[in-house]
Amino acid sequence: MGKESRARVLADHQAMAIGRNIRVSPRKLNLVAQQIRGKKVERALNELTFSPKRIARDVKKVLQSAVANAENNHDLDVDDLVVSQASVGKNLVMKRFHARARGNSGGVEKFFSQITIVVEEMREAEKKDAKPEAEAQSSAKKSAGKSAAKKPAAKKSGKKPAARGAAKEKA
Repeated sequence: MGKESRARVLADHQAMAIGRNIRVSPRKLNLVAQQIRGKKVERALNELTFSPKRIARDVKKVLQSAVANAENNHDLDVDDLVVSQASVGKNLVMKRFHARARGNSGGVEKFFSQITIVVEEMREAEKKDAKPEAEAQSSAKKSAGKSAAKKPAAKKSGKKPAARGAAKEKA
């Protein structure tokens, strides 16, 4: 007599974990999430362990939860897991005030955020197939960056601005 279970959102070779109400702004959390995107789980855990950022501990917990979900719920091999997605979103905002001069107040917003980590099982054969695509994309980006860098700068006209002293002398 319970509720019917929802259809699975992810593919069979993926697992997900969500960390909610993390007390840090989304911009700061995204800096840590960028460090682990696309990396093997073992390497991502090492980077989070030795990261100087405070929030890396919470991200590490969420990543370990995603790995545990993959292993226990979906029977995936832990050694072949890769962090395929690490997305950061806004959550609630606590509004406080800070006393200012002459009885005024200044608003203070304390941001919360959430992180969603999706790990994916990638075998060695799949990695070899995915590499040529990634290399093609990176080479396209490099060539686009080089063509933009080679554009000549706009030339300045040869006229010199009139000096201020010259105008006064004439008068």
